[in-house]
Parts: sequence; C-alpha cells; structure tokens
Amino acid sequence: MNRIDRVTAILIQLQSRKVVKAQDIAERFNISLRTVYRDVKTLEEAGIPVIGEAGIGYSIMDGYRLPPVMFTREEATAFLTAEKMIEKLADASTDESFKSAMYKIRAVLRGTEKDVLENLDEQIQVLKGRRFTNQQLNVNPIQTILKCISTKKILSLNYFASHSQQRTERLVEPMGVFYLDGYWHLIAYCRLRKDYRDFRLDRIKSFKETAETFDQVHPTLKAYLQQWSREMDLQKVIIRVDKDAVRYLENQKYYSGFISEREVDGKIEMTFLTASIHGFAHWFMTFGTSAEIVQPVKLKEKIREAAEAILKKLNVS
Repeated sequence: MNRIDRVTAILIQLQSRKVVKAQDIAERFNISLRTVYRDVKTLEEAGIPVIGEAGIGYSIMDGYRLPPVMFTREEATAFLTAEKMIEKLADASTDESFKSAMYKIRAVLRGTEKDVLENLDEQIQVLKGRRFTNQQLNVNPIQTILKCISTKKILSLNYFASHSQQRTERLVEPMGVFYLDGYWHLIAYCRLRKDYRDFRLDRIKSFKETAETFDQVHPTLKAYLQQWSREMDLQKVIIRVDKDAVRYLENQKYYSGFISEREVDGKIEMTFLTASIHGFAHWFMTFGTSAEIVQPVKLKEKIREAAEAILKKLNVS
C-alpha cells in the first residue's frame, strides 16, 4: 500500500471509532509508531481536525465528516460474502438488518461494482455441514442481546437446560455472543446460579429485555474465553498418519483440537490439544489402522481398553 492510500485508510479508521490508539494503527498497517505519528501529522496539515491525547489515542472532532466513501471491488465482494454467511448462520433479525445495510452499500457503488456483485451473487454459497443438525433459531435474540450489552440491561430468558431436561427462568447480565461448531452461544452472568454461564441460543424458548440495569463490571468476552481456555485441562496429543489417509481427516480434525502438522519419516505428524482423551480415543479408532500414537501413553491405554471391550462383546479372544 502506498503512503497516500495508507493515510486515507487511517482517516477512515479514525472515523470508524470514537478513539483509535496509535498502536492499533501501527499493527493494522504493519508500520512503526513513528510512521503513524508522521501520517497523522500529514492529516492535520491537510486540515483534518485530529485530536490526540497522550496515552489515550486519536479522535476526530465531533461534527466532521468526509463525503460518502467509495468501496473497492474487493471490499464490495467481501460484503457480499459476509451477507451469504449471515443469511445462513445468524438469526432472522440480524439477517434482515444486514440486508438493509447491503442495500445502502450497493446504492453508493459504482456501476461496474454493482455489475460484479450481481454476477457473483449466485456464485457464492454457504452450506451448513452435515455434522450439525441445528435448525433456524425459533427466536431472534442476537440483536436484543447486543442492545442489552450496550445499555447494560438485564435479559430475561426462558431456557431449556439439556443436562437436566428442564426449563428455567433466568435473569442474566449479558457479556457477549459467539458462534462455534454450528451453534450461537451467549455468555452471561446468571443471577440464578450466581456465576457465568454459557447459554446456547437454540435452547432459548423465549426472551425479553427488562427495564432493570446492572452495575457489575464483567470481563470482555475475549478475555473470558481466553481465561476459560487456560483453565480447561487440555492435553497434548501427537499422532502420525499415513499420507493417503490424511485427506479423510480434514473435516474432522479441527473438532478434536488440531493445532499443527508436519511431515516426519514419510508420514504426517499431527499435534492436538484435547479436553477429552476418552473422546479422542474413540475418534482415533475410526482411522487407527492408518495411524500411530506418538504421545501420550494414556491415549494408547484408552484405545486398548476400548478395543478389549469391543472384542469381548464380539466374543473374540
């Protein structure tokens, strides 16, 4: 990216948030802080009312706006791709809001970019995997959840707990939502359990925003998930798989904690971090004739136990 394009992109970034840290700009464009300071000074010399506070960041004076931004062809196709994903993976209210935004985006595109999107519309599809059978959400909670996070409002849930097979009424303080393995999740502080809980959105039978606000300061969703990952008892697993069998694991390995792979002695050595040696052992048995275990010994023991149990049921010695 040349300097003129970078300085323009920095201006757009400054307009996108109330305050932008110099370090965030440096990381986005892979430049030094000194270069950031020089580029911001260029904006100031061009008459852009940039306000900088040491230790806080940069902001644009309230009321200042650029003329409508023109999107590049690559940015426009990225929007189209996102629209396809949201249509399949989000709830109806979020999909409707994004479609409304897309009409506005298309309205400011040049004619050639509009043609590109129209031609590509049927060439991009997002398909749900067969591994998961999740249905379209019966309720549309995502936008309400996000609103309650920003306004610090208590959310009332009628929730079906899978482990107890019971419905309960919950008052929760929402922290954030994330998508994992085919399902949307809400992380919130549950007043009934007096602790943080993970609520699957497809198990929410009804919900409503209450008038009550909460004052408790919660960690960010990112910080909570990082802490959760550290606290999990993850165990390292290393296996070596025959090259001709590797392709059959591509759609499954990520669900078992896949981290990395490399070629060793003509085989593919794969490293995993798993929360369940028991579960990993049963998955390994589906392709075990084409693989070997490097570590841990505990995994070998689990597979031996499972194999002996199967042989016993088959009455084979």
